[in-house]
Parts: sequence; C-alpha cells; structure tokens
Amino acid sequence: MDFLKGLNEKQQEAVKHVKGPMLVVAGAGSGKTKALTHRIASLIIDHKVDPSSILAVTFTNKAANEMTERVERLIADFNIHSKPIIGTFHSICVRILRKHLHEMDMENAFSIYDSTDQQILMKRVLKELNLDPKKFNPKAILAGISGAKNQLIGPEEYEKISFDYFSEKVSQCYKIYQRELKKANALDFDDIIMTTVELFKAHPNILSYYQNKFQFISVDEYQDTNHAQYVLTHQLAHAHKNLTVIGDSDQSIYSWRGANMRNLLDFEKDFDNAKVVLLEQNYRSTKKILKAAQKVIEKNVVRKDKKIWTDNEDGDNIDIYESFNEKDEASYVVNQITRILS
Repeated sequence: MDFLKGLNEKQQEAVKHVKGPMLVVAGAGSGKTKALTHRIASLIIDHKVDPSSILAVTFTNKAANEMTERVERLIADFNIHSKPIIGTFHSICVRILRKHLHEMDMENAFSIYDSTDQQILMKRVLKELNLDPKKFNPKAILAGISGAKNQLIGPEEYEKISFDYFSEKVSQCYKIYQRELKKANALDFDDIIMTTVELFKAHPNILSYYQNKFQFISVDEYQDTNHAQYVLTHQLAHAHKNLTVIGDSDQSIYSWRGANMRNLLDFEKDFDNAKVVLLEQNYRSTKKILKAAQKVIEKNVVRKDKKIWTDNEDGDNIDIYESFNEKDEASYVVNQITRILS
C-alpha cells in the first residue's frame, strides 16, 4: 500500500521522516491527522517498526479513538499482530502506574478522584484546619493545588514559594490533601502525570524500560502541553530522540490551565537537529475566511510564522456581528445555523 497516495508534498515530507526529532507545524484544517496516521502506518509497514514500540499521545479520548480507527484501517490488509499505543497523557500514565505505583509506597490498584471526590475531600481538609469554606472556596483551593501540580511543584516546595495569605492557606491544605489522598490510596487527575514523572525520576530502571519500549513517540496539540506533560515527554524521548510533535502556536488556547506555548516554539532549541515541516494548505475553509484569519493572527508577536492557503473557492463575504454577551452570541449562532439549514 502506498501511504503517500492522496497526500500533498508537505504531508508526504512528514510521513517519510523516520528517525530523529520532527516538529510539524499544522495550521487548522491542514490534514494533520491524516499525515500523522499515514506516518504511523508507514513506520509499521514500510520500515518494519514494531507497532508496540510506537506511542502516539493525543489530548482527548475522542481524538485517540479516531486516530486508532484510522491506523487500523490503513494496516488492516497486513498481517500485524500488535498495535501502536494511542491515548491521552492520562490514560498512558494510568497504564504505567497500574504496574509500578507500588514503587511509590502506594498500591497499584489505586482510585482516581474526580472533581466531586476532590471537593468532598477538600471540605474535610478545610474543616480540619478550621477554615470557613465560605471564605476559602474549595474549588479555588483545588485550582491552586492543580496549578502547582501542573508545574511539578509538591507540597513542600509550594510552602517555600507561598507569598501571600491565600497561597499560605493553599499550602496548608495541599499538605493535608495529599496526606489524605495517600491514605485512601487515591490520585487526583493532576497526580496521574506528576506521579509518573516522579516515578521515573526515582526509578531510572523503570524509565529506561519505557524509553526502550516507546522508541517512536508523537505528541499532538503540543502547543497545549503544560510543564508536567513537557517533562514527561522529554523523559520518554530522551534515549532515542525519535520524537514528533504536532501543533500550531496560532491555536494555543489553554494557557489559563497551565499550557505553555513555548514548549512548541522552543522545540528547535531543545533539539537543534530537528526537522521542521509546515502544513500550510488548508482543506476546510474558503479563501476569504483564511485571508481574514491571517490578517488577525499575524499581529501576534509570539508565534511560529506560516502562510495558510487553500485551493478552495473564494466563498461568501464575512459578516461581523457584535453581540451584547455570551447568551446573545450563542442565540445568534443558533439562529444562523437554523436559517442556513431551513
């Protein structure tokens, strides 16, 4: 099977890259998933890479499922007995921790606390500290702890950097919160990645095992990775450096939850021999939409420069609607969709 068939020149360039670090800057609607899945299939079929040594990280379960289905369709006609590992950061880390968490003085059969569990626990913590939950919102305390964990900052380090009354209270809560989680043999969502990073630091032999297991790694939506995800990625890729990251600085929208766009922008500093591929052809939008979007986004100073283009038609002129608030905006969108479909 020709895995380059139906791909444009830049997509083919990404697919043909085998070893070494690669940055794929993929504009919106540029067919990045097609390029990524064809590359995985090509590694397996054309280059005889063991599928189980391929790790592909996505940001959502939906994206992971879609990628898995596409790869399976591409290699369906071949006698392949194993599969690449495709999943979110959290799902992959859970797999690892289910085998090795006992090394961190916890049981492998741990529980994962959801937001409701976390708030119930935090209310208990506040009660132990005689803090009024009306003055110290459990969600706000948990948000502070989450931000620390995304930066790989534990309770002791957080105590040292607490700089005001609220952060001091967060620090007190953080210590007891972690103590109670451990008592319950539980991790919260942010612990999953942080604990995996700590496991690898504390047990280099375990890290070495996974470095050799996952010899080809790709990470999608790299512009939305936080510090913990960045460190985990580099831990796993350090031995073989066959790391492909896919992202677009123009689509970085999660800085409010700890995402660091510099992870993408500094990739060539992290890997000075990195190959860079720009997917600039858009298959989704009209010329007028792309032109307007380019005029807006090019004013951003901190971005990876690219010029999105399309062979699609010019399209209709763009209407601008200034809404009063978010409800008015949503109502306008619904009305426009209804009008178009009627």
